[in-house]
Amino acid sequence: MIELVDQMNVTIRLEEIPKRIVSLVPSQTELLYDFGLMNEVVGITKFCIHPKVWFENKTRIGGTKSLNIELIKELKPDLIIGNKEENSEVDIIELRKYFPVYMSDIFTLTDAVEMIHDVGTITGKIELAENYCGNIIQDFSVLQKLPCTVLYLIWSNPYMAVGSNTFIGNMMSQNGFTNCIQDKSARYLELTDKEIANLNPDFIFLSSEPFPFNYKHKDELSKITESKIEFVDGELFSWYGTRMLKMKEYFSTLQLRLKDNL
Repeated sequence: MIELVDQMNVTIRLEEIPKRIVSLVPSQTELLYDFGLMNEVVGITKFCIHPKVWFENKTRIGGTKSLNIELIKELKPDLIIGNKEENSEVDIIELRKYFPVYMSDIFTLTDAVEMIHDVGTITGKIELAENYCGNIIQDFSVLQKLPCTVLYLIWSNPYMAVGSNTFIGNMMSQNGFTNCIQDKSARYLELTDKEIANLNPDFIFLSSEPFPFNYKHKDELSKITESKIEFVDGELFSWYGTRMLKMKEYFSTLQLRLKDNL
């Protein structure tokens, strides 16, 4: 018997290590791949683009917020892995009627490490999970900090920024960046051109996801603010699985680039 309390304080009970897993979140799908669960994972979302071989060959069960419940039932999973923010509460309530569902709820580095440990525990990969967790903690313990103010944008028309009470916000803090959006009640905030100009951060980050910012958007922003504008890798600010093992190198390189522009 495997028993574990997930990050939404729900107790998960499994008779044995799961043999049929459905993943509802891209970053957690990549984690399962890195755990070596090649045959056990039977369903993923249409946004689970890493690894490519799974994206091309695994059954896709809809989008993160538009799950095909009937298809998931047909897959007969003995474990489903989701996330509070990424997935619809209605879908999760429905799925819990039929299957064990582990839900993550991640705001910080500590939350992400706990999730990796939990998923390793319930999938029989605890030794590998502890190794990943140890490496991630070590990487962040030596990551340098670059004090500067940053506005992190994830959407255009309207512009939408990331608040401090988010995983991205925590990754900014880990780098020493001060998020211009300090309102902890707003995870994501719409901004006008005037509001962006008034914030006047040292840097504006244009994320690679979920909105595909390009140089046209950089030019538009340059007309309303004197802030320096940088394109950043959204996956390396927001994916809270094994992709975190790549963050130290990416953040260190990013900091060097920013430092040259301060």
